[in-house]
Amino acid sequence: MFNKTKIFLFFILFIASFLRLWKLDEVPVSMFGDELDVGYHAYSILKTGKDYSGNFMPLHFQSLAEWRTPLYLYTSVPTVAIFGISPYGVRLPAAIFGILTILGIYLLAKQVFNKDYFGLIVAFVLALSPWHIQYSRAGFEVTMLLFFLVFGLYFFFYSVRNGGRFFWFSVSLLTLTPLIYSTAKFFTPFLMFFLFLFWFREIFKFSKKEIFSALIFLIFLGLPTFYSTFFGGGTQRFSYISIFTDPTRESEIGTARMLDAYDRNELVEGLQPSFADKFYHNKFFLWISLIFDNLLKSFSTEFLFISGDPNLRHSIKQMGQFYQIDFILLIFGIVFFFASKNITKRHKYFIVFMLIFGALPASLTRDGGNHATRLITILVPLVFLISFGIYYLFSIQNCKLKIFLTGSYFVILLANFIFYSHYYWVHNKYDSERWWHYGFREAITSLKNYEENYDKIIISMYGEPAWIFFAALYPYDPFLWHKGYPFKKADITGFGEVGFIDRYYFGSPQNAGLYDWGKVLPSKSIYLATEKEVKVNLIQEPERTPGDLVLLDAIAYPSGEPAFYLFAKE
Repeated sequence: MFNKTKIFLFFILFIASFLRLWKLDEVPVSMFGDELDVGYHAYSILKTGKDYSGNFMPLHFQSLAEWRTPLYLYTSVPTVAIFGISPYGVRLPAAIFGILTILGIYLLAKQVFNKDYFGLIVAFVLALSPWHIQYSRAGFEVTMLLFFLVFGLYFFFYSVRNGGRFFWFSVSLLTLTPLIYSTAKFFTPFLMFFLFLFWFREIFKFSKKEIFSALIFLIFLGLPTFYSTFFGGGTQRFSYISIFTDPTRESEIGTARMLDAYDRNELVEGLQPSFADKFYHNKFFLWISLIFDNLLKSFSTEFLFISGDPNLRHSIKQMGQFYQIDFILLIFGIVFFFASKNITKRHKYFIVFMLIFGALPASLTRDGGNHATRLITILVPLVFLISFGIYYLFSIQNCKLKIFLTGSYFVILLANFIFYSHYYWVHNKYDSERWWHYGFREAITSLKNYEENYDKIIISMYGEPAWIFFAALYPYDPFLWHKGYPFKKADITGFGEVGFIDRYYFGSPQNAGLYDWGKVLPSKSIYLATEKEVKVNLIQEPERTPGDLVLLDAIAYPSGEPAFYLFAKE
């Protein structure tokens, strides 16, 4: 049995590795802004020991738009050193963490339920999971978060069964999760408290040495995390995306109160909201409503099995976060998992906790109900429940029924997998080309080929802020970047005040269309423009290029539509 288990596990890991490593430099179609941000921070750390904002070995990285958690960035330094700021340099750590998480979830399932057979099913489900594949093939920190979470839980349950051995390691892994992704700053403290509350009898039987070691690591790793989170910029991102800071809520509440008054035919000049209006329409009730709406969306069939996350970096068109066959298995899994007498109440409560508290951090954010990144922690309990549904099918005593049901499952799964693979490897390239910021690399490369003959290089800020795309894809010397950051300001006629570093300027023409650019662009300058501001397809109609400009290059999306243009003013 051991040899068969080993062979099956090796096969699952091989399939998982193939799905996460094959064509990693081509799929997804390009590196989006956050990946380039990771890459340039890692590049700056490698060259200078500082992030690109000039902070030495920080616990939170100060990016141009926000503060970032540090651990994934630091793990990217070696791969960036080898492959540069490239797909392999930025994405390879996520792919490796994704593959190792398959091994981790096998060990976790085996440890919790004491069955090799069930562990293999869980590993198989996660290996083929569209949600997990999507996040293992891009520079997302949450793939690393899952790795630390799964192995932290494995070593916790291992320590419970083995008198506290490796308890310190479990505590260390879980304590570090807030430094990987911000969701864990809310989720992990509650998780650790839950584990202590339900397994405190076993924990108090550990040796004093094991408990003391765990406390030392908790304090040693936890205090810097606490300090950097609350005093080092770690809460900035949450304050921006939180439902509690949404500036539109005041007007929503005021409108609702006015509509109530209107319904009562009391909408007269000078009327003050009644007590009932204020009671039913206020921030507290609105927040509660938004949280519950988000929670319901997080567990809806629309998100999980039909449409998924609308952000095409997080999901693909035509699919939810799981295969459609998983819906039936999830129902089976829920029924038989919670009805099973062979599973302890503590483990049932554990799955319920993971589901509710895994979704709760996302529910506190705007658009968090179907945000696959912020909801990544619920992937673990959902995979467990789906796997339990499969385990139930395999355990049916009626031989003919078991063969029919398991055979049907594998046929439908294969059909779902083929459908998913076709869309992911073929269609998604075109569907998501804009979401992955395709064209910036090609545009910056083209710019480098022409820049020697020009005095000013102006890069459009129309749409996506272009600083990090330029810095990472050029790539700009971090030592020089530190000297020029924060950017100096300059006035360019027709552009207004723009930021600049050396001869590279970041701005767009103000109140001027394509055919006025020749009047506002400085002589001996290049302007890298987006297709959104050009509004003419100069790839198909190059003759429509203004006579006072030179079209140096036109960069197209994979679909053939224009993405960027490189103009020159001689």
